[in-house]
Amino acid sequence: MAKLVSKTYGEALYEVAMESGGSKASELMEEIRCVNEILAENPQFDELMKHPGIPKQEKQQVVESVFKGRVSDELAGLLEVVVSKERYGDLQAIFQYFTDRVKEQQRIGVAYVTTAVELDAGRRAAVEAKLLETSGYAKMELHYAVDTAIIGGMIIRIGDRVVDSSVRTKLNGLKKQLLQIQLG
Repeated sequence: MAKLVSKTYGEALYEVAMESGGSKASELMEEIRCVNEILAENPQFDELMKHPGIPKQEKQQVVESVFKGRVSDELAGLLEVVVSKERYGDLQAIFQYFTDRVKEQQRIGVAYVTTAVELDAGRRAAVEAKLLETSGYAKMELHYAVDTAIIGGMIIRIGDRVVDSSVRTKLNGLKKQLLQIQLG
């Protein structure tokens, strides 16, 4: 259900952003990033908005007093609708859907790269160049992680696609093959 909610509201915000020829999309993404930072720095606000004992009207007044005039009318309107429909708990998913949709439209790929050791700048540039060459994206947003358990190689995830060339996976595959051999 949360996925449907995030898609519905996120798509509505995306369509509003595209009505202006797409120029509003980048501005809204930046505003969303700022709002997320503010919400992360103020967990009490989140608790207040999710508290079941506080009437919806009071929450709407809080959102209006905090955000009206400080963010674009489009984002303020979204926040007001989300609160009025009691969907504040889905706000992060809505923001994520919108951000993903804009990145898709701007041909920005998001990749998660896991390696056994930290990659230096030269290797990171080589990974980015190879991903740009093979993926069809105009730009890549890369997130690196180190996991010594993969022993060597790397695991790359872009959306729901995963390329796993880790030594751990290759050893596990070899182990399965050896276990299937029947001694005769």
